[in-house]
This record gives sequence, C-alpha cells and structure tokens, in this order.
Amino acid sequence: MQNGSQQHDLGQPVATFSGVHCALDIFQPHEGIVVIVLKGTDTGEMGDAPFRELAPLLERSAPLEIFVDARAVPSASIDVSGLWAHWMRENRERIYRLNMLCGSRFIEVTAKFVQRFTEFGARMRIYTDATAFDDALRTGCGHARPEKELE
Repeated sequence: MQNGSQQHDLGQPVATFSGVHCALDIFQPHEGIVVIVLKGTDTGEMGDAPFRELAPLLERSAPLEIFVDARAVPSASIDVSGLWAHWMRENRERIYRLNMLCGSRFIEVTAKFVQRFTEFGARMRIYTDATAFDDALRTGCGHARPEKELE
C-alpha cells in the first residue's frame, strides 16, 4: 500500500504540511485530479497554507476533481471546517467534483454540513467506505481496478 491506506500510488506530494496535531499532504496523481490526505485532528495550525498551495493547481487545471482522504481524521474544529467550506464555496466553479472519505461519524456529519453550505449538492460525494473511495480515485485517474481484485 502506498501513501497511507490508499491502494494506489499517488506519487510524490506537491506539498506537505505537518503540525503538532495534524498532517496534510497534497498530491496531483493525474491531470485534473488533486488528492488531499489528512491525518490527525486539524485544529487550524496550518492556517491558510493549504489553500495557497491549491490556488495554482486550480488556476492551471480547473475544473478539478478533488479527493479528500480523511480516513485517519477523528475530528476537526468547527473553525477549520468553516475555513474549508468557505474555500470550497469560493472555488466551486473550479471544482468539478469533490469526493471525501470520512474516518469518523463526526467528520461525516461535518462533511454533510459543508455539502449543504457550499451548495455542492451531488457534486460532493461523501464516502464512509474506503474501498469505494479508492475505486473512485482509481477511476478518476483513468486506472481500472486490476482483474484479480475483482474476483
């Protein structure tokens, strides 16, 4: 397995942020696809640095399909969730689809709130099944599931 729990290689991160409580990696494994991998509890210690790093990717490759892998995130602060929701709403015309894998019930509830606030509707897919999320990412990158995995 590569880069955490994913069953595919995302390559080298475009950016990596580490704090006391949380880590965040940004990958661009394929043109038009961005993957954000979060680990730990995001308390806001990274500020707007991830948004600054994502800005040129949105400018260069819009519209993007974004995958947020939060399978290793037990919770996030309301302030952080609000910052991400605001960023998503500001950039919703540049985001084709947003896929989010939730690692806890709390993150799932938060994601549903963000989905409503940003008015993404069906363009935001919320996953609780890691295999379904990984399959969607693999498909987004243009890779079919290997035959032996289908058995």
